[in-house]
Amino acid sequence: MDGKQRLRERIGQPGPLLVAGAHDGLTAKLVEEAGFDAVWASGFEISASHCVPDANILTMADQLRAAAWMVKSSVLPVIADCDNGYGNAINVIHMVKAYESEGIAAVCIEDNVFPKRCSFYAGVRRELAPVEEHAGKIEAVLATRRSDDFMVIARTEALIAGWGMDEALMRGRAYADAGADFVLIHSKSPSADEVMEFARQWDREAPLVCVPTIYKSADATSLHAGGFKVVIYANHVLRSGIKAQREALARIARDQRCDTVDDLVVPLNDVYELIGVPQMKADEKSYLPAGGTAVGAIVLAAGATPGLGELTKDRPKTMLDVKGKSILARQVEALNSSGIKDISVVVGWKKEAVTLPNVRKYAADGSSGEMASLMEAADELDRRTLVLYGDLLFDQEIVQRLLQTEGDVVLVVDRNDLEGRPGRDLVRTRNATGDDNGRFLHGSRSDELDSIGQKIDGANGEWIGMLMLSEKGAAALKAAWTDLEGGKGAVHEAANIGAAALTDLLQVLVERGLTVNTIDTYKGWMEIDTFEDYQRAWAQL
Repeated sequence: MDGKQRLRERIGQPGPLLVAGAHDGLTAKLVEEAGFDAVWASGFEISASHCVPDANILTMADQLRAAAWMVKSSVLPVIADCDNGYGNAINVIHMVKAYESEGIAAVCIEDNVFPKRCSFYAGVRRELAPVEEHAGKIEAVLATRRSDDFMVIARTEALIAGWGMDEALMRGRAYADAGADFVLIHSKSPSADEVMEFARQWDREAPLVCVPTIYKSADATSLHAGGFKVVIYANHVLRSGIKAQREALARIARDQRCDTVDDLVVPLNDVYELIGVPQMKADEKSYLPAGGTAVGAIVLAAGATPGLGELTKDRPKTMLDVKGKSILARQVEALNSSGIKDISVVVGWKKEAVTLPNVRKYAADGSSGEMASLMEAADELDRRTLVLYGDLLFDQEIVQRLLQTEGDVVLVVDRNDLEGRPGRDLVRTRNATGDDNGRFLHGSRSDELDSIGQKIDGANGEWIGMLMLSEKGAAALKAAWTDLEGGKGAVHEAANIGAAALTDLLQVLVERGLTVNTIDTYKGWMEIDTFEDYQRAWAQL
């Protein structure tokens, strides 16, 4: 069913139909999320969102554009506040064609003269159109609409204008007799007595609509019992939003930091859910070719580095400057150049010093193991993901080769200089013989991992601290972590799961039968772990 049919069906069901005002796609989605029956494309809210009075300053096209986004953004039927039809009956004919073609379920037109004035503006000139003229607009809607399910609400401002109950009833009856599907009686009385009296005297079949903005203590159940089928909460999304935004901005301006408004803002993931990011990700996986699939990156940069002394007293080593750019900035630049734009950083030690824009930050306990740090960003492991250490400088060519290599887990391995300092992540692969004296084409060799760690007998390579996970590989890594989480026993070379390095879980995957591939590199990378490393980076870059 389309919006018109859904609205028609809901009108036939028991109880009041609850409608809430919105001014764009997002606020329409919030109305849906809250459980209302329909969205009111509020002229007041749309005008205010453009920072102009509700006085026909915006054009019909402006109002329709906002209402159309509401139709696209929500499954609820949208009822459009169309002021006085933007002119006479000829304008109404054009309006109905435009609004119905955009999927609007119903329009509401009022008997204010053009240009209209918001019902609650005090001290402004207010005139009503002749009854016959407004009845003619109703008839124009009925004659123009393509579907009988497209409905029209006739709204009278007689009580707002102070013209009295008899005038209001006379106008409401005339509009119902002209064929209006509903009649809206508007009031600025602080109690519901006035509209309740109108309903008591109502003697037509057209259902009644009310807008309890001023008589705000009246509940929908009571209004329905008094004779109203539709209750519209017309502008509370905008007004509550102004209050929250004003408070948030005042705090940020005062304190000059974002965490001061944590209690006022929703997490970014809430926004992502509302606007359909999960569906977009699912569509990318379903329809984009493999080469076009988005690849994310996670940089592990939570640990402190005693070997760098005063250099990392006030910052993590990923933020160390190397010839005018931090290590992290150089990493992000190389990843971006390879088409990897979605980058997350797991921070811990001196996390406030990580200020690079356009990266997401996840906080970890700097004393925990690498795997625990990686799992802080586990939500990012829902696609193909490059994982690397925050102290790694590397040639872009290495990233390109990883992107071009198939496999659920692919490690980059250097076969050069295995007699270096202790503490390196050594590997033993299954097919490398170790007797080729390095005589192979650069980048031509791949292999499968047999063992990885810092105490590997017969090692024939060193893992450089960079790997690529497919979606399946990431799922396997997360599953291994979940299986072992909370355990107290040793995990490969780690005393327990909490202290486990990434290499420990990689070894677990090998032992579980998952193929872990390796690709070779010959130099082209550098780890910054000591002051001597830092000096070497300055000399070589």
